[in-house]
Amino acid sequence: MATQIFIDGQEGTTGLQIEERLRGRSDIELLEIAPEARKDPRAKRAILEQAEIAILCLPDAAAVETASLSPARTRLLDASTAHRVHPDWAYGLPELSPATRTQIRKAARVANPGCWPTGFLLLVRPLIDAGLLPRSYPLSCHGQSGYSGGGKKLIAAYQARARVGDSPEWAARPYGFNLQHKHLAEMTRYSGLDSAPIFSPSVGDYYQGMLVHVPLHTRALAPQAGLEQIHALLAQRYAGEAFVRVRPVNDESALDGGYLDATARNGSNLIDLFVFGHRDQVLLSARLDNLGKGAAGAAVQNLNVMLGLPEQLSLDSGPQPGQGGAAR
Repeated sequence: MATQIFIDGQEGTTGLQIEERLRGRSDIELLEIAPEARKDPRAKRAILEQAEIAILCLPDAAAVETASLSPARTRLLDASTAHRVHPDWAYGLPELSPATRTQIRKAARVANPGCWPTGFLLLVRPLIDAGLLPRSYPLSCHGQSGYSGGGKKLIAAYQARARVGDSPEWAARPYGFNLQHKHLAEMTRYSGLDSAPIFSPSVGDYYQGMLVHVPLHTRALAPQAGLEQIHALLAQRYAGEAFVRVRPVNDESALDGGYLDATARNGSNLIDLFVFGHRDQVLLSARLDNLGKGAAGAAVQNLNVMLGLPEQLSLDSGPQPGQGGAAR
């Protein structure tokens, strides 16, 4: 029989993309709530009782409310920020560690990771686990995302400006100047760092796609850590992963006139990991679709893990990678 899935918040950006990926699968039946009943606790509770898994695509407060309404038998997958560091919820980044997939598969409650933390953690966690990067290292992280990562209000603001012919484009717009971004808690906990990194994100004048960068000084790393060693470690860690591509050291083929395109993985669940630099300095970079591997794609991948199914179902994984990830 088909597994009954309820997407709470299916009209939002992430919910719509999850529904699009799942629609048409014979092994899944999507339950829907009447539009006028979406905020009715009794109607919500009734459909939660029918569902085997509910995917929460809601603001944090609403996600907490839905979780409180859900019966114990209904498994939850939360795409909000609300439960990502909650001790009773599994963290839904399957590639994070060898144990993570088992935790997700067995969990009654799974928290989807954030888009920025996905890139940051897949770059940093293997280095910390291997002892190449000290837990005390004062890391910084910066990057740029398409404006869809800001949700409905930001999307509407950008699209409204685009409709006005004489409005100048918004260039890259940095934010988070209070250095208290909501993603810092998960970035710190699941990387294994002793303290939070300095995180300085920005939003670009394009819809989706993102780059995440982590600079390193090799003199502050373990003695054996250098450009080639870091690359080899990442390649070994993600060998055989369906969605992770570790590109060659200083991959010139990925650059267009010296520039790295943030949108090259849009529409897929793929993430590229790059290692640029020289003897003294290394720049780790991740490229992903903030609505794919950074949101809806990650949710579908987690759903497949929870159901014990192949992770690639409904997702674009491209050619199977060899060691280090064969890029396409």
